Amino acid sequence: MRTVRPAGPLVAEREPAPRPRMPAPEPPGRFRRFVHRYGWRAYAVPVLAVVTAVTLVDLALAGPDEGGTAGSVAAPASASVEATASEAPESVVPGPSESAEVDAGPTSAPATLTAEDYVQQGQGGVSVVDGTSAVMGTGPLRRFAVEVEMGIDVDAQAFAAAVTETLGDSRSWGHGGRMSVQRVGRAAVKAGDYDFKVTLISPGSMERYCPGVGTGGYTSCRYGERAVINLARWATAVPHYDGDIATYRQYVINHEVGHVLGHGHVNCPGAGEPAPVMVQQTLDLQGCEKNAWPFP
Repeated sequence: MRTVRPAGPLVAEREPAPRPRMPAPEPPGRFRRFVHRYGWRAYAVPVLAVVTAVTLVDLALAGPDEGGTAGSVAAPASASVEATASEAPESVVPGPSESAEVDAGPTSAPATLTAEDYVQQGQGGVSVVDGTSAVMGTGPLRRFAVEVEMGIDVDAQAFAAAVTETLGDSRSWGHGGRMSVQRVGRAAVKAGDYDFKVTLISPGSMERYCPGVGTGGYTSCRYGERAVINLARWATAVPHYDGDIATYRQYVINHEVGHVLGHGHVNCPGAGEPAPVMVQQTLDLQGCEKNAWPFP
């Protein structure tokens, strides 16, 4: 059998050379995967986080006023000039507006008396004038405290003594055994062991202690548990008292405490008669004669 030989020389066949392998791509990092997935939002989120943190820090440093947080008005914490009224100011918690009583302000500008200089605007906070008295009179006991606005430059103990002497007088509201009175100090006030307060307030702070009742910074008022005495009237009285400041002071104490005890305004019973203490004598005597006492 014939073997067919291929034409030409024999050449050994070679296997094709293997192609070089390309390095496998590295998996993307977390940030790249985050960007790839969320696009522009990936950049917005950290920017917003930084802005929020800066805003929170700024509000914390600014405090309630700069931060715009509404809150109660705090009285200044400055020390009082009176040694007897040096404690921190008491917060003002007046009674409801319907319980307020006031001598309406005058319709025309009153004459100005200059018997004593007085501070037009105190610091706003009040302090209890410390000290007590014996029980004065007979009958049901009513305890009272005396307060003075801080920063009004008055003798707080002298004011407290005048209030105590007036209310303890037999011509005042305890006449004939109707009631007894006793002045109490700071400890009793803190314990709530009192019935009412007599408070001396500058004209500029009257609206705070008698809000919305129309003193006009001129008259005094009763608001809640407080008989509020206007410092301007305490210092100068009123023109038709003809400079008799001592009598006017007794009148205004008895008048405002009379409101605390539940007495309303009355009119002059007749020309030339003593004005009942609940006549609005600060405004007009109505033809009566001045009188400071409920039971003269």
